[in-house]
Amino acid sequence: MEDFIDFLEPVPESCFTHVNDDYQFGNKWDVYTEKNIPDIENAKIIIIGIEEDRHAIINKGTASSPNEIRKHLYSFFPYISKYEVADIGNVKQGSTIKDTYFALKTIGHELLKQDKTLIIVGGSNDLAYAQFLMYEKLEKIINICNVDAYVDFTRNIEESINNRNYIGKIILHEPNYLFNYAHLAYQSYFVGAHNVQFMDDLYFEYYRLGHIRGKIEEAEPIIRNADVLFFDFSAIKRNDGGIVEHFSPNGLSAEEACQIMWYAGMNDKLSSVGIYEVNVMLDKSGVSTHLAAQMIWSFIEGYYNRKDDTPLKNHPDYETYKVLMHNGKYTINFIRSHKTGRWWMEVPYPPHLSPNYERHTMIPCSQKDYETALNDELPDKWWQTYIRISNL
Repeated sequence: MEDFIDFLEPVPESCFTHVNDDYQFGNKWDVYTEKNIPDIENAKIIIIGIEEDRHAIINKGTASSPNEIRKHLYSFFPYISKYEVADIGNVKQGSTIKDTYFALKTIGHELLKQDKTLIIVGGSNDLAYAQFLMYEKLEKIINICNVDAYVDFTRNIEESINNRNYIGKIILHEPNYLFNYAHLAYQSYFVGAHNVQFMDDLYFEYYRLGHIRGKIEEAEPIIRNADVLFFDFSAIKRNDGGIVEHFSPNGLSAEEACQIMWYAGMNDKLSSVGIYEVNVMLDKSGVSTHLAAQMIWSFIEGYYNRKDDTPLKNHPDYETYKVLMHNGKYTINFIRSHKTGRWWMEVPYPPHLSPNYERHTMIPCSQKDYETALNDELPDKWWQTYIRISNL
């Protein structure tokens, strides 16, 4: 903590207004305040707030959300979780937006090196770019899952970053350490065909709201494949808390948003999640900040339900099913965990590639993908990964 405390501001006492029980999070967590510097060495989960929205070209008013979310979050009780959580306060707003990005990148990088799991509370969603940069020097190829009603791309590398083009900046970033990008819950009427074509050209994954609406379990394998998750509140329908300037009457329900965060928490390899675009200026009722706090609660409870479920062939805890397809042209090994019932499928790994990519050849999937293969149809996720691996 001493290495980067100059980048941080303590949590104000006003965030503890509703904390009056010894078992509430506000009393159990190690929080950076004027009177306390947390011992992050003993924490597994680190919460970081960022009061920043200067590069929001739409939905101004998100900078104040971290402390408003804390007022609800600190009043909550755990269900089964332990208390290995530290809240290190808010990243100070820099003189320029690049200073803020640098501070988050620096803090996050140091914490990730210590194997901490990070919950980042924004702020506008261009901060997701800084969340991505935290991984730049880890020598690790990563997968991103983004939950957003919009597809915030740009092909113009010279355009200044903002909260409507940051994903394009991530995809075009050099050096490139992004292996897969999966976009979840986009709404077709907000997304141009050119952006869908862009994702097709790169063999990335994208799933419309209708793909998971009412069947949220379809999202679990997608989220299980991610190292990093971004969650934009525009993905939630307005009446359920998605109170943003560019709101939609359609979207995820509050329950589905919490379920996504539960899946993210349960993901053994996910190391950071960012919640963005919660607008306290537009939402005087506090519904959105309350929902964001419940989503964080769901993530933490999911984290403490992790099963250390890493697929291993020829291991008694896992069963392998071999499927030959297209008259033997392709062979897919499906692996099922006896412990959790979860599925994976394996992509052949070219021997000339460096070991950095090898972990990406084991793709989380569902029994539905296995049944698709039995019908001699290549599952989309398998084919997309096969092409990306083959083109490296």
